[in-house]
Amino acid sequence: MKVFITGGTGFVGNVVVQALLGRDHEVTVLTRSLPRGQPHTSRVAYVEGDPRQAGKWQESLGEHDGVINLAGASIFCRWTGANKRAIRESRIETTRNVVEGLSRRKGRETVLISASGTGYYGFRDEEGVGEGASAGRDFLAVLSQEWEAEAEKATEHGARVALCRLGVVLGRNGGALKKMAPAFRAGLGSPLGRGNQWFSWIHEADLADIFLFLLDRKDASGPVNCTAPRPVRNRELTSALGRALRRPTFLPSLPGPLLKMGLGEFAQVFLEGQCAVPARLLDLGFGFRFPTLGQALDDLL
Repeated sequence: MKVFITGGTGFVGNVVVQALLGRDHEVTVLTRSLPRGQPHTSRVAYVEGDPRQAGKWQESLGEHDGVINLAGASIFCRWTGANKRAIRESRIETTRNVVEGLSRRKGRETVLISASGTGYYGFRDEEGVGEGASAGRDFLAVLSQEWEAEAEKATEHGARVALCRLGVVLGRNGGALKKMAPAFRAGLGSPLGRGNQWFSWIHEADLADIFLFLLDRKDASGPVNCTAPRPVRNRELTSALGRALRRPTFLPSLPGPLLKMGLGEFAQVFLEGQCAVPARLLDLGFGFRFPTLGQALDDLL
């Protein structure tokens, strides 16, 4: 299959590209600047362009059987008004342009796998949320709804659309684990706030396998929770990280108000959460390589 990917040079994108190549797919990566010393091969190529802007890259996209849309500014920042606009616009405008590119494939079999997040559900206490759960009302929830609505417009051009609601991605070369590990290695790891908030996560290898799985499964469309089947609470995460790194985690919880002073509204992502479960994937028969946090951390660390 010929697969076009936005966000393919980022933390998650790099893992997905390698997985695609491992399955003998031909891959085209959209990038703002062509990488130096990265030769084009028969299976991977780079197209220069800004996904937030319409351009010739959309013509290339229209030549592909599948599209994986991962582009978007990082949410790991203080949520000022300007940063919120950048976070939103990078996702909405990119997805809108991707769908416009797909319009060139009308009448041909096409699949769009578009990223979203478990933030769609808002902050929940004890309730486990599958794909049928209602949406939340906070910033990330509203953003995810708008993001998904743009992606679903690809169905008007005959594309099959899978909306991947990603949990926190744990990987070797980026993401949350890279940010958390240094403090834990220094013996400074501790729960955040009350410590009972849910943490829905996914190993990078399982996430890449999910994308490959959804490319092939013609009966898979709509929202898909891309999370491990066993979410954990923040306290469990703290203990598991300490064990994996062989470091103590005896410090008291970091108070929520202190975290809010440093991170502002973004602190909610750490202090609250949702217990997202991959009901759709399990129904489809997807098999996780790393279903438990302990297995994932042993592999990654």
